[in-house]
Amino acid sequence: MAAIPSGTHLRKAPPVAIAPETAVDHAQLAAIALERTRMPMVVSDAQQPDNPIVMANQAFLDATGYSADEVIGHNCRFLQGPDTDPAAVAEIHAAIAAATDITVELLNYRRDGTPFWNRLLLSPITDDEGRLLYYFASQEDVTEMRRARDLAEREHVLLREVDHRAKNALALVQGIVRLSRADDARDYSRRVQGRVEALAQAHIILSDAEWNDVPLNRIVDAAAAPFGAHRTAHRGPAVNIAAAQVQPLLLAFHELLTNAAQHGALSTADGRAALNWQTEGETITIELSETGGPPPVTAVTPGYGLTMVDAFVRRQLRGSVERGWHARGLTTRVSFPCGRAAPLPGRHAG
Repeated sequence: MAAIPSGTHLRKAPPVAIAPETAVDHAQLAAIALERTRMPMVVSDAQQPDNPIVMANQAFLDATGYSADEVIGHNCRFLQGPDTDPAAVAEIHAAIAAATDITVELLNYRRDGTPFWNRLLLSPITDDEGRLLYYFASQEDVTEMRRARDLAEREHVLLREVDHRAKNALALVQGIVRLSRADDARDYSRRVQGRVEALAQAHIILSDAEWNDVPLNRIVDAAAAPFGAHRTAHRGPAVNIAAAQVQPLLLAFHELLTNAAQHGALSTADGRAALNWQTEGETITIELSETGGPPPVTAVTPGYGLTMVDAFVRRQLRGSVERGWHARGLTTRVSFPCGRAAPLPGRHAG
């Protein structure tokens, strides 16, 4: 673009905002083109300190909400705001320092504070001797384009995640059905149904949390609900459980409480179960204490449900399980590192 002589007057409306002191060569035609285009455009003076804007077309003023008086004589950084990426700004500064073309997308702000994504094209303008005179910049609002692109990317990630989790859940259900044990068909059906319902509760909790970390007490509440909340109690500090740990942990709680309901404290009217936990560093220790159940035993071979607990804790939570029988009943202690659950293997039910 050639320079515009001082005093050039554009008769066509809407006018181009031009600094009155601008003195350049034959550019009236270029100025009219700049004025008439629908693309927001500005020209800044590279020979003045801080590259002030000396021309801005009406499309730029309309797009940003600023008046000509608020634009002319100012560096275009007034379009930046609190969430403008400093890295994008640094790219622009580097291009200006090197007097090279650049195209970059960055978050800008209109006069009323409304953010928009701006695809900025910046080009240096030199004279016949190669001396840098101006910078030409065009802006394109690509907010909707980015929103559509981001939505498509999120949908792709979500669909892939849903597919992955659905496959894991179905494989785990298959494992539960295959590995569950019972003496008769009715008991078998009840056991499988209870485990599948516990798995469903885990997925409801994760869905409510948008697959983010979940408070431990939320998991305990869900596990205890089928056994009567008035017969169970829990206590411990506020702690979040990583999303990958929710499913195996809730299933482990389900098996422990099911065992208490069938053989331990919750099998009697006055029996109670308490889940208490504490943290030490990155380790969570959860203790299930049973009281008021049938007479204690001194030795017991863990049944299939407790064997599943061991598998959930050791293989998926990377933790440990300890049990102790005492005068009041059974105590089970589960310890595992918070946030370090192994990915669900899919083919293993526990």
